[in-house]
Amino acid sequence: MEETNLVYIALGSNKGDRMKYLQDALNLVFQNVGRIAQIARVYSTPAMGFAPETNADDFLNTCISVETTHSANEVLSSLQDIEIKLDRQPKMTTGYESRTIDLDILFYNNVVISTDTLVIPHPQLQERKFVLQPLADIASQLIHPLRKSSIGDLLKHCKDESAIEPISIWLKNPNKTYNFSSYNYIAIEGNIGAGKTSLAHKIANDFNAKLILERFADNAFLPKFYEEPKRYAFTLEMSFLADRYQQISDDLSQLDLFKDFMVSDYDIFKSLIFSKITLPEDEFKLYRKLFYLMYKDIAKPDLYIYLYQNTTRLQENIKKRGRDYEQHIEDTYLESINAGYLNFLKNQTELNVKIIDISNRDFVSNRKDYLWILGEINSTIV
Repeated sequence: MEETNLVYIALGSNKGDRMKYLQDALNLVFQNVGRIAQIARVYSTPAMGFAPETNADDFLNTCISVETTHSANEVLSSLQDIEIKLDRQPKMTTGYESRTIDLDILFYNNVVISTDTLVIPHPQLQERKFVLQPLADIASQLIHPLRKSSIGDLLKHCKDESAIEPISIWLKNPNKTYNFSSYNYIAIEGNIGAGKTSLAHKIANDFNAKLILERFADNAFLPKFYEEPKRYAFTLEMSFLADRYQQISDDLSQLDLFKDFMVSDYDIFKSLIFSKITLPEDEFKLYRKLFYLMYKDIAKPDLYIYLYQNTTRLQENIKKRGRDYEQHIEDTYLESINAGYLNFLKNQTELNVKIIDISNRDFVSNRKDYLWILGEINSTIV
C-alpha cells in the first residue's frame, strides 16, 4: 500500500458567496487530494493589508487536515488547479486583492521544504491569528518542526490582535457522502491481481472499518502448487479452507467497539470456487462435503463485492506486484477463475452481490476511479 501523508491546508474566501466557495473547495480537495480527516470551525476576520479604498469584504477562514498519498508538490499543483476552477483570478497588482478562494499548505507531515515554488511549514502562519485559531481547533498539540512549539502555544503568543469571530455555519465533510452504516460486514472478492486487498485497505482507512485480510502469503503450499499443481492441489485447498475458516471465525467473533463495520479482502466461498477448478472430480466431491460442514457455521457478509478485471489487466497487476511464484500463471487459469466466480454469483441467492467492472479503472493511482467505485458500492444501499 502507498504511504499515507497528513497535510494541513488553510482555506480563505472574501469574494462572492464565500461559504459556497469554501464548501466547493473542500469538495474538490476531497475529490482530487485525499480524505478529509478534520474540519475546523469557520471564522470571520477582517481583510488585512488591503488599501482602504478597496472596501474589501471580510474573510471567512478555516483549516482542514487531509490524508493523501500525493507528494507535497502534487498537493500544491492540485490546490492551484482548484483555485483556478473556483474563479481565482491572477493578481493584477502588487498589493492584496479580494479572492474567491485561497488555499495554502501549512504542514505536510513534519517535513521542512524550501524551494522556489513551495515552502513548508508556511512561513507566515505563526503571525496570523486567522490561520492559527482554526488550526488550533483541530491540531493544538501539533509541533512546528522549526519553531519547536505547539500550535496552541504559537496562538497564545501570536502578536496579531485582529478580530476573529466564529460563525454558526459548519462546512460539511464530503467523506460522509458515502455511507456504510447499513452494513456490519463487507467482503471484497476478485481474481488474482484484481485489487481486492488494496480496496479493502482504502475502505478500512477511510471509513473506520476493521480490516480482515487473507493470510495467503503464509501458506507454504502455494509456491509448490504453482510449480506442481496436480500434486499439491488438494493439500493447498484443504490448508486454505482450514485457515480461512479459523481466521474468519476468529475475526468475525471479535467485536471492535472502536470500528463501525468490518471489511475483508476475501469470502470463504472462494475455497469452493478455486477447488472446483484445481481438483479432479472425485477429490472435489470430497472437498465440497467438508466445505459445507464448515460453511453453515460461518457468518455471511451483508454485501459481497466482486471486482471484475479482464485478463490483460490481471496479468499487468500480477507482474507489477512481483511475487515470484505468480509470474508464470497462465491466462487460461485466470479466465477459469473468473468464469467460476461469475457462474457462482449468477446462481447465488443467499448473498447481496455487487459486481463492479474495473477493467478500465485504476483506483490505486487515480482517486476519481476510487470515488467512482465508492459510488457504485453506495448505489446498492437501500
